[in-house]
Amino acid sequence: MNKRLALFPVSTQVQQNELFIGGCSLTSLAEQFGTPLYLYDKADLDSAASRYRRALGAFWPGQWSVTYAGKAFLSIEIAKWAAGYGFSVDCTGLGEIGIAVQAGVAKEQILVHGVNKSREDLSTAIEKTGTIVVDNLSELKKIAKLRKNEMPNLWLRFQPGLAVETHAYTQTGHSESKFGMGRETLFEAVHFCRSNDLPLAGIHFHQGSQFRDPAPLAPAIDAALELAAEIGFGEGWHLSPGGGWGMAYHEDELPHPSIEDYVQFVAEKVQAGCQKHGLTLPHLHLEPGRSLVAKAGVALYRVGTVKHSGGRTWVLVDGGLADNPRPALYGARYSALTATKVTGGTPQVVFIAGPYCESGDVLIEGIELGAVEEGDLIAIPMSGAYHISMSSNYNGARRPAVVMVENGQAHELLRRENTADLFRRDV
Repeated sequence: MNKRLALFPVSTQVQQNELFIGGCSLTSLAEQFGTPLYLYDKADLDSAASRYRRALGAFWPGQWSVTYAGKAFLSIEIAKWAAGYGFSVDCTGLGEIGIAVQAGVAKEQILVHGVNKSREDLSTAIEKTGTIVVDNLSELKKIAKLRKNEMPNLWLRFQPGLAVETHAYTQTGHSESKFGMGRETLFEAVHFCRSNDLPLAGIHFHQGSQFRDPAPLAPAIDAALELAAEIGFGEGWHLSPGGGWGMAYHEDELPHPSIEDYVQFVAEKVQAGCQKHGLTLPHLHLEPGRSLVAKAGVALYRVGTVKHSGGRTWVLVDGGLADNPRPALYGARYSALTATKVTGGTPQVVFIAGPYCESGDVLIEGIELGAVEEGDLIAIPMSGAYHISMSSNYNGARRPAVVMVENGQAHELLRRENTADLFRRDV
């Protein structure tokens, strides 16, 4: 139990064998907001943000910034939270830019990514954001045609030809990736920027997501700094080695290397590389998403049926594939606790699955829990990243409510969808 509890948000407590998060009883939250329900612990969000700020302050002697990767989970209030810490918000395209703007995030704190930005994406980015990460030469030429008197900074996305150790679907820096530009194309982009007086300000690269060993970042950092020296960047240039630092999703993955380990590694490698290549220290940017919000989030489901099939005991809950596709997409492995029976009962191995018409709708395979009955609540930790942002209406699913909990109070970030939402777009 203790190892599983370590996966839950920092404010988690067990009172009379029941889980409380942010001072709120999970039973009460389920009664008030229904299930499936996603809750975010404000204390955990604040803790992770503070850890990044402290680590960068301790290990990086120059200017630094944190850019929250909105793809992990973005809502108006989360964008406000990120901006409140002085973080920028990384947006992919018009939709996420719109959320950041609606949240009141300052123009200079909005950064735009994307591998195939539309004309509308680019026009909006030029007008409303402070930085565009340029993925390819074609995109750069479109930006030149859309240019205005006041332009955002442009960073070129470098493809270092190196990947981190993670799932193949989340590797982004290898030579066959769809992301970024190789060395030769990147220098064409540099020449184009200078020939067309475009505000080239930095280099970006990203090697993958959900990795736990920073060592493969070292050669990519060196390659990027070698490029920067050849480009001739001087004072005030920007470098982003991306983000993607992983988190432990299952107790078997504990202990996981810390945020501080990651930040220290990057900071030391960039400093050494700048000295080696004769560069001034850049404005260093890190782009965490998962490692800021994953642990803050918990998914809460209601058990509808417990059934036996062959040698398996199936615990069927009221959510799954439609709100968390990660087990089906990546084979992601989760843990869980029964919210009102944290301990006790004869342990049994169960398979937790959802209601959708797919054999792949399995949230957790072969987890040991105490006696589980219909009507019980199942709490799955590490649910704050890439769940709601990747959710769908498959089988007519209505996306769940999302609430923030703090000091015994809960308020909605996102309301639960209703049936009318499913045909609102019909014409």
